[in-house]
Amino acid sequence: MNRMILAGILIPFAGTTLGSAMVFFMRKEMNEKVQKLLLGFASGVMIAASVWSLLIPAIEMAEQEKTTAWIPASVGFLLGMGFLLLLDTITPHLHFTEDEPEGIPSHLKKTTMLVLAVTLHNIPEGMAVGVVYAGLASGGASIAASALALSLGIAIQNFPEGAIISLPLRSSGMGKGRAFLLGTLSGAVEPLAAVLTVLLSGLVVPVLPYLLSFAAGAMVYVVVEELIPEMSGEPHSNVGTIAFAAGFVVMMSLDTALG
Repeated sequence: MNRMILAGILIPFAGTTLGSAMVFFMRKEMNEKVQKLLLGFASGVMIAASVWSLLIPAIEMAEQEKTTAWIPASVGFLLGMGFLLLLDTITPHLHFTEDEPEGIPSHLKKTTMLVLAVTLHNIPEGMAVGVVYAGLASGGASIAASALALSLGIAIQNFPEGAIISLPLRSSGMGKGRAFLLGTLSGAVEPLAAVLTVLLSGLVVPVLPYLLSFAAGAMVYVVVEELIPEMSGEPHSNVGTIAFAAGFVVMMSLDTALG
């Protein structure tokens, strides 16, 4: 695995780490407007990344293979949505601002489930990065710019995500160091999933269109199920909406400019 691919794989993890580090610079209590702004921005970035960095490349790859282009994108997208729905159903977890559930008074259990809620969707994000860099490793030099765009886009999205994890943990009484560590660890699955995907590139590359759209479906599920309900609630719902537009434009511009 060359240095460029390794660096690209680690870029999203750096975003999570930097976001988690915000716990050292902000007050113990996170302002509600700031939280909705972070959620809205992350939602916009993820939706734009799903379209421009994942679904459109999947359709273009399918067209090059002389297959019906919409089939891999549609099948993969629905499988990604279904996979996250299954995990969401069988795995107990908390939404970002949900109160501690009845019957689980332990701060340890609450912390574990809070981190799990974010870690849950970091797996397909890491896979998305790995899929693109697997294609690059197999000789697809033409997708180098798109690979970098995806890494940077997910890193941008991961910055508020890391903050969304570490800041509430701090506000619940956890020490800054531990809150930072747990926020960082929530993103550690991304480079692991990406490396595994690259190592299995011989098996992965032939089904790239399906895997790219699978990751898109998984990320859209997270936005619809986790992020938008939290950002759109009163008060300050307009803050999340404006931030969503900003995040969408940033990611769209980043992907089209670098791709």
